Amino acid sequence: MAEATAPAAWKPRYNPWLIALAVMMATVIEVLDTSVANVALPHIAGNLSVTNHEATWVLTSYLVSNAIILPAAAWFGGFFGRKRVLITCIMIFTAASMLCGLANSLGFLIFARILQGLGGGALQPISQAILLESFPREKRGQAVAVFSMGVVVAPIIGPIVGGWITDNLSWRWVFLINLPIGILSIFLARLFIEDPPYLKKGMAGSRIDYIGFSLMAIGLGTLQLVLDKGQEVDWLQAPWLCWASGVIVAALIAFVWWELRVRHPVVDLRIFRDRNFALGTIAITVVGAVLYGTLALLPLFFQTLMGYSAYLSGLAIGPRGIGAFLAAIVIGRLSGKVSNRLLLGTGFFILGWTCCLMGNINLQMGLNSIIWAVIGNGTALPMVFIALTTMSMWTIRNEDMGNASGLFNLMRNIGGAVGIAAATTILARMEQVHRVYLGAHLTPYDPVYQQALRHVEQTSASLGIASSGMAAQAYIYKELSRQAVLLSFVDNFFWFGALSFCFIPLVFLFRSGAKQRQGGLAAAH
Repeated sequence: MAEATAPAAWKPRYNPWLIALAVMMATVIEVLDTSVANVALPHIAGNLSVTNHEATWVLTSYLVSNAIILPAAAWFGGFFGRKRVLITCIMIFTAASMLCGLANSLGFLIFARILQGLGGGALQPISQAILLESFPREKRGQAVAVFSMGVVVAPIIGPIVGGWITDNLSWRWVFLINLPIGILSIFLARLFIEDPPYLKKGMAGSRIDYIGFSLMAIGLGTLQLVLDKGQEVDWLQAPWLCWASGVIVAALIAFVWWELRVRHPVVDLRIFRDRNFALGTIAITVVGAVLYGTLALLPLFFQTLMGYSAYLSGLAIGPRGIGAFLAAIVIGRLSGKVSNRLLLGTGFFILGWTCCLMGNINLQMGLNSIIWAVIGNGTALPMVFIALTTMSMWTIRNEDMGNASGLFNLMRNIGGAVGIAAATTILARMEQVHRVYLGAHLTPYDPVYQQALRHVEQTSASLGIASSGMAAQAYIYKELSRQAVLLSFVDNFFWFGALSFCFIPLVFLFRSGAKQRQGGLAAAH
């Protein structure tokens, strides 16, 4: 019995909030880099003399390498020690950031981004595992609130930071800014972080699972590539994507089969036997889809239809980050005092409601018409994330925290990739549908269309502009195209809202075991 309770009795030597500061600096710069480079892509393409399409590999290469290393982070942390792996990953990430800033060709930049993704992939799960095991169970909600400031807020403020740096300095400083933060993170990690005793004991006698890691790398890397490039090649219409999809299915099935039978798996899938964790990973996938899907849509809407610059579009969605930051502070203080089920259900409701509010966009609105919906959306995200993480990890043993954290963060990232892929696909397909539907009314027999033609001709004449019937028709068709694009954005926001509402009933499936767990621990002691 004493041996079973030893992990729970361990406490770090330093104040948990100092440990939180150490791991959060590394997490923020890693998560920030997933979105900060987006607005700089046109500048990168122009400076390196490549097309915008080729420049997107700057994003894809990072995401692929990040996805490969992320679920294996717990195994590396257990085998080599979390502190050693964390510091090594920060060093790799920081050095790769410097190489990105010094790159003079697209090939070298992509190589540096792959290194950056490999270093950054392990930062999130290891940081989260260290953070959760450093705090007592009753204060883990506060720890998750701190973690959510990096995971949820950083991607939102990324476009603002990236836009300002790109416009005022250079796209290279988007990467070089990581150097001082990375160096400080290494210093704090060396000073405050330590490995718990049960971590080394749990990995005694284990060997490297080369087969499992290889199957996982092939499956996840190919999946990320397919999700990122699928819409560009019209999905299954491209032969290479069909073959890649077959590789994904085969590799992941083989991976699951192998990991369930090997003695020391690189990813322990048996943890999904825990009902709370299994439900939590499903829900966090949806949260990732809504977070990254809407994050991709809003700047695109402001830039393509409203005519905003990259920096202004970043500022337009900035209030979302303010709402997320303030909500993380408030929810962190409420955690443990208010039911996590209530917080999660309320968060999903607000998330769905604000997505539907954002679906009321039009081409004549001002920024003040959408700002409250954007703030509300940002407020809902940490509410969902904090409650969901706390409930999912509540029944997980400290020894399994690294493995659980890696899978949890992986599913959020996969959900984000699926959300972005779904958003761009709906945007492209529904634009065509709306264009056909609206275009059916542009006939000589439609009185509304004829009235619009006369109005355009009369307005042009009153302004002293010579306008023929053909010019008036071209103007109306241009407006029709803008309306078709607008309606496809509306469809996207309503779909994300509906998805959020659908997951509210999931809240009641979580096992409410907080009191029982505390009682069990007390009895064990």
